[in-house]
Amino acid sequence: MPPIGPQSNSSLRDNRTHRGAVGDFLKTEIQSGSHLSFVSAYFTVHAYEALASQLEGAAKLQFLFGEPSFVTGIDRGDKDKANFKLTEDGITIAKTLTQRPAAKACAEWIERMVEIRSIRQSNFPHGKTYHIENGNASSAILGSSNFTVPGLGLGMNSNIELNLVVDSDRDRKDLKAWFAEVWGDDSLTKDVRDEVLTYLKRLASPPLYEKEVRDALNLVRQLETTLTP
Repeated sequence: MPPIGPQSNSSLRDNRTHRGAVGDFLKTEIQSGSHLSFVSAYFTVHAYEALASQLEGAAKLQFLFGEPSFVTGIDRGDKDKANFKLTEDGITIAKTLTQRPAAKACAEWIERMVEIRSIRQSNFPHGKTYHIENGNASSAILGSSNFTVPGLGLGMNSNIELNLVVDSDRDRKDLKAWFAEVWGDDSLTKDVRDEVLTYLKRLASPPLYEKEVRDALNLVRQLETTLTP
């Protein structure tokens, strides 16, 4: 892997400049035709958007939600609770206005090549895992970063995380075997792809608050015009 920051020989990725971001690791390692196995409590539209050029070129992604309340929120029709799981917290007005096309693109991508399952119970390990297969080679990173813009270190205000690049062939093989074991156990996980797609398509529709957002932008423009000499 190419160097990431001055301490490129470190296996740690904490989203700080001198050790590098998890998102940069994924951008480097995901290649055309990659097979991806991800575990995260959250999956957000804007994290997909930030990695879209890499993710769209992969062959397949199996995404495992490590948070059972995600599906509970959608099944209940609790839009606020479900929204927290698929969108960034505290996003800007500009990001809010671009959320619809991003959600639409994300849904289309999922329909083409993504499988999604969620764990059924709350005693699941809290670690996050990103395993990437490129033919006979593989790479992986394990730690605390959720699949969000701050978690992956892809935004201005990124989280400080603690992740470790898995550089042992044996450990990468064990990690993939563990993922396959959990993924294929119907007593531990269930398919939630349709629920995720339903909610993404809801996000892609004009939101109830769009008029308020546009009114706020128009007010800002009016103030700018008034204050301009």
